[in-house]
Amino acid sequence: MKIGVTIPNHWGVTDVHDVLALAVEAEALGFDSIWTADHLLNTAKVRERLDDRPYWHPLSVLSAAAVMTRRVTLGTSVMVLPYHDPVGLAKYAATLDALSRGRFVLGVGAGGLREEFDALGVPFRRRGRITDECIAVMKDLWTSDEPGYRGGRFHFTDMRFSPRCVQRPHVPLWIGGGSPAAITRAARAGDGWHPTHITPQEFALGAASLREQAREAGRDPAAIALAPRMDLDTTPPPDARSLAAIEAAASGFRDAGAVHLLFAMTSGEVAGLREWMRALAGKLLPA
Repeated sequence: MKIGVTIPNHWGVTDVHDVLALAVEAEALGFDSIWTADHLLNTAKVRERLDDRPYWHPLSVLSAAAVMTRRVTLGTSVMVLPYHDPVGLAKYAATLDALSRGRFVLGVGAGGLREEFDALGVPFRRRGRITDECIAVMKDLWTSDEPGYRGGRFHFTDMRFSPRCVQRPHVPLWIGGGSPAAITRAARAGDGWHPTHITPQEFALGAASLREQAREAGRDPAAIALAPRMDLDTTPPPDARSLAAIEAAASGFRDAGAVHLLFAMTSGEVAGLREWMRALAGKLLPA
């Protein structure tokens, strides 16, 4: 099982270079991947956490990290698809895949912050349908010689799209969320399932449902990466007890079929995050 960590583009770190330094250190410590998160506005719970402190753009941060690292996978956990133009996002993703020489994973989700949807003028109740449409548009742009799509918001034919992704047929699309709708979306259209706020036991049940639905859709369940995200309270310093509990949870996810586990570190204190990364690298990676 591979192990990844978030870097705090979404935790109000004043100097974005401190965020990038953590990406470089994560690679040096032996982690398999680094991840960024996505919100466009500091509203609702994001404002409660950050007020007016920076929430750095996830793809811009990963673009810089792509040229500062050589080995780690770079991913989003997750881009809220209804907020974004799928044509522009498809181009950005393909460009980032080239910058990283094929190390990019595009994690996507339908979102759930109603206040942000309202502020952006995006219909909250249609977020699932919009997400499915965006996925279909991006896949067609990435894989078709002559992309063509006719759906709810997008109608195009007789076009060319560039650049092509380094990874084939396209950058991996991991579907975020643990809801039944997210599991169904991953089974039908995802290259990975990426739930969060989930226990190993809940993950095992979701994975079983995903495998069944994938088979019903004519897909090989083994081709869909099972990659949960586990939140870590990194406010207190790591100690033997907390690390043992984390190792036990990680083992539970592994035994339930996870092939990649992401640790989401819930703090913007750079020194504390560095201490946690070093502790996780020393305890978990050898295990």
